[in-house]
Amino acid sequence: MKAVNLQVNLCCVMLCLCCACKDKSVLVSDNPILGDEQVSFNIAALPEHHDFSTDIYISGDFEGWSGGREQFKLVKQDQKYTLSIPKYRHTINFKFTRGQWATVECESDGHPIKNREYTFTGKNDTIPISIVNWKDLTNEESPSTAQHNVIVFDEAFDIPQLERQRRISIYLPPNYEDSTDRYPVVYMLDGQNLFDAKTSYTGEWEVDETLNTLFKKGRFGLIVVAIDHGGESRLKEYAPWDHETYGKGEGRAFTDFLVNTLKPVIDNTYRTKPDKKHTAIMGSSMGGLLTHYAAFAYPEVFGKAGVFSPSYWRAPECYEFTERKAHQGDLKVYLAVGDQEGAHTIENVKRMTNILKSSSFPREHLLTSIVEDGRHNETFWKSEFKNAISWLFNVN
Repeated sequence: MKAVNLQVNLCCVMLCLCCACKDKSVLVSDNPILGDEQVSFNIAALPEHHDFSTDIYISGDFEGWSGGREQFKLVKQDQKYTLSIPKYRHTINFKFTRGQWATVECESDGHPIKNREYTFTGKNDTIPISIVNWKDLTNEESPSTAQHNVIVFDEAFDIPQLERQRRISIYLPPNYEDSTDRYPVVYMLDGQNLFDAKTSYTGEWEVDETLNTLFKKGRFGLIVVAIDHGGESRLKEYAPWDHETYGKGEGRAFTDFLVNTLKPVIDNTYRTKPDKKHTAIMGSSMGGLLTHYAAFAYPEVFGKAGVFSPSYWRAPECYEFTERKAHQGDLKVYLAVGDQEGAHTIENVKRMTNILKSSSFPREHLLTSIVEDGRHNETFWKSEFKNAISWLFNVN
């Protein structure tokens, strides 16, 4: 029995990007295609109990970590699965699922596996893949890694601007219940990945552990409001502008939700310092793009921004927008990118840095960090989180 190798050429993939479903606003990739080089993945081994009537999908940073898009479903024939994908960035991170994150591949005991990684080599490779187990078919329950001072504020908080709901989680300082202090607040995107390996599909940032350590060391207290992303809606929600190729952007409506719906509730519920000097926003990739937009669109709300590996390619309007808004000099921006994220991403960050430096934006309020061996993944962003918090809030 021979596996059929689906050759996805550039034209076909571009068609997928624009027409994969009736709603052209669905964005497929978190990065533009960089050429006709491709890699083929062949599933060489599957769990003994695998049901071959089910489909397998590849999901990763190249398509927004959706959990399973139709155009990234592996071709199945004679109990074999295979798929080829083009080059979106120099190195991609990914996992395999059966259509959603509840069915993601895992270790034999049910524990999460690290992200798979592939670096394009300049030739068309074929990679054999062995899948040991599926998360929903194991009897082991993954342990939560969230610290005791992380709580779920609301499992289904209303987003009236988009007629959706979203889980909101809160990190409170270790001494919150034993004090009357008020605290600065950071609003963070992609909340699933911040506190708990159990809810993260790509690895957690360990925000709670990091902040607990900073508190223990120097009594620095901070509230974090973590907003889960919307799965299939993520790439639309984090895009502030529409794009002719990549579809509709809902980022302005989502930012309006953060500013005018969520923040007032948080300020009325917790002992916050609500002024802009003590309010920050952080995000990575498409979340980095939305973070950048929100900080410059609402300088009266956000006084600090942690922008990690921003997807500036998705919204070229952001450059002119930033140039117009750069006079808001009391805003502090920490801008980080890894030197292994590809020339396209790095050059965009350098371009944005130059725009800010050549405008009236105070140089002492901008820190751009190009980090050696940094890649476009949670491991890199986790390593930069402490640096960003320390610089933005002057933590020694």
